[in-house]
Amino acid sequence: MAFINKIENTNNIGNVVNNKNKADGGFDELLKKELEATNDIMQKADKAEADIATGNVKDLAKASITIQKAEMQMKMVLEVRNKAINAYKELLKTQM
Repeated sequence: MAFINKIENTNNIGNVVNNKNKADGGFDELLKKELEATNDIMQKADKAEADIATGNVKDLAKASITIQKAEMQMKMVLEVRNKAINAYKELLKTQM
């Protein structure tokens, strides 16, 4: 989600994002940060689910929002993975 926020906050997306990626260490570093963020969000969602199940939740709306954020983050990660796999398959086809 941090990557999406970076894009939304830029006026000239291509140049700004490319410059930020170079400064941050490239695509691999960006991917690593996003996977770590996804893991953190998933852990918070698991705790929220456990709190709801045990009845220890103080704010049901906040717990629900946390779970929904985790779901959206996981969907984004899966889509990035699917795109990477498709791109790899396309590269394999062109080399034959």
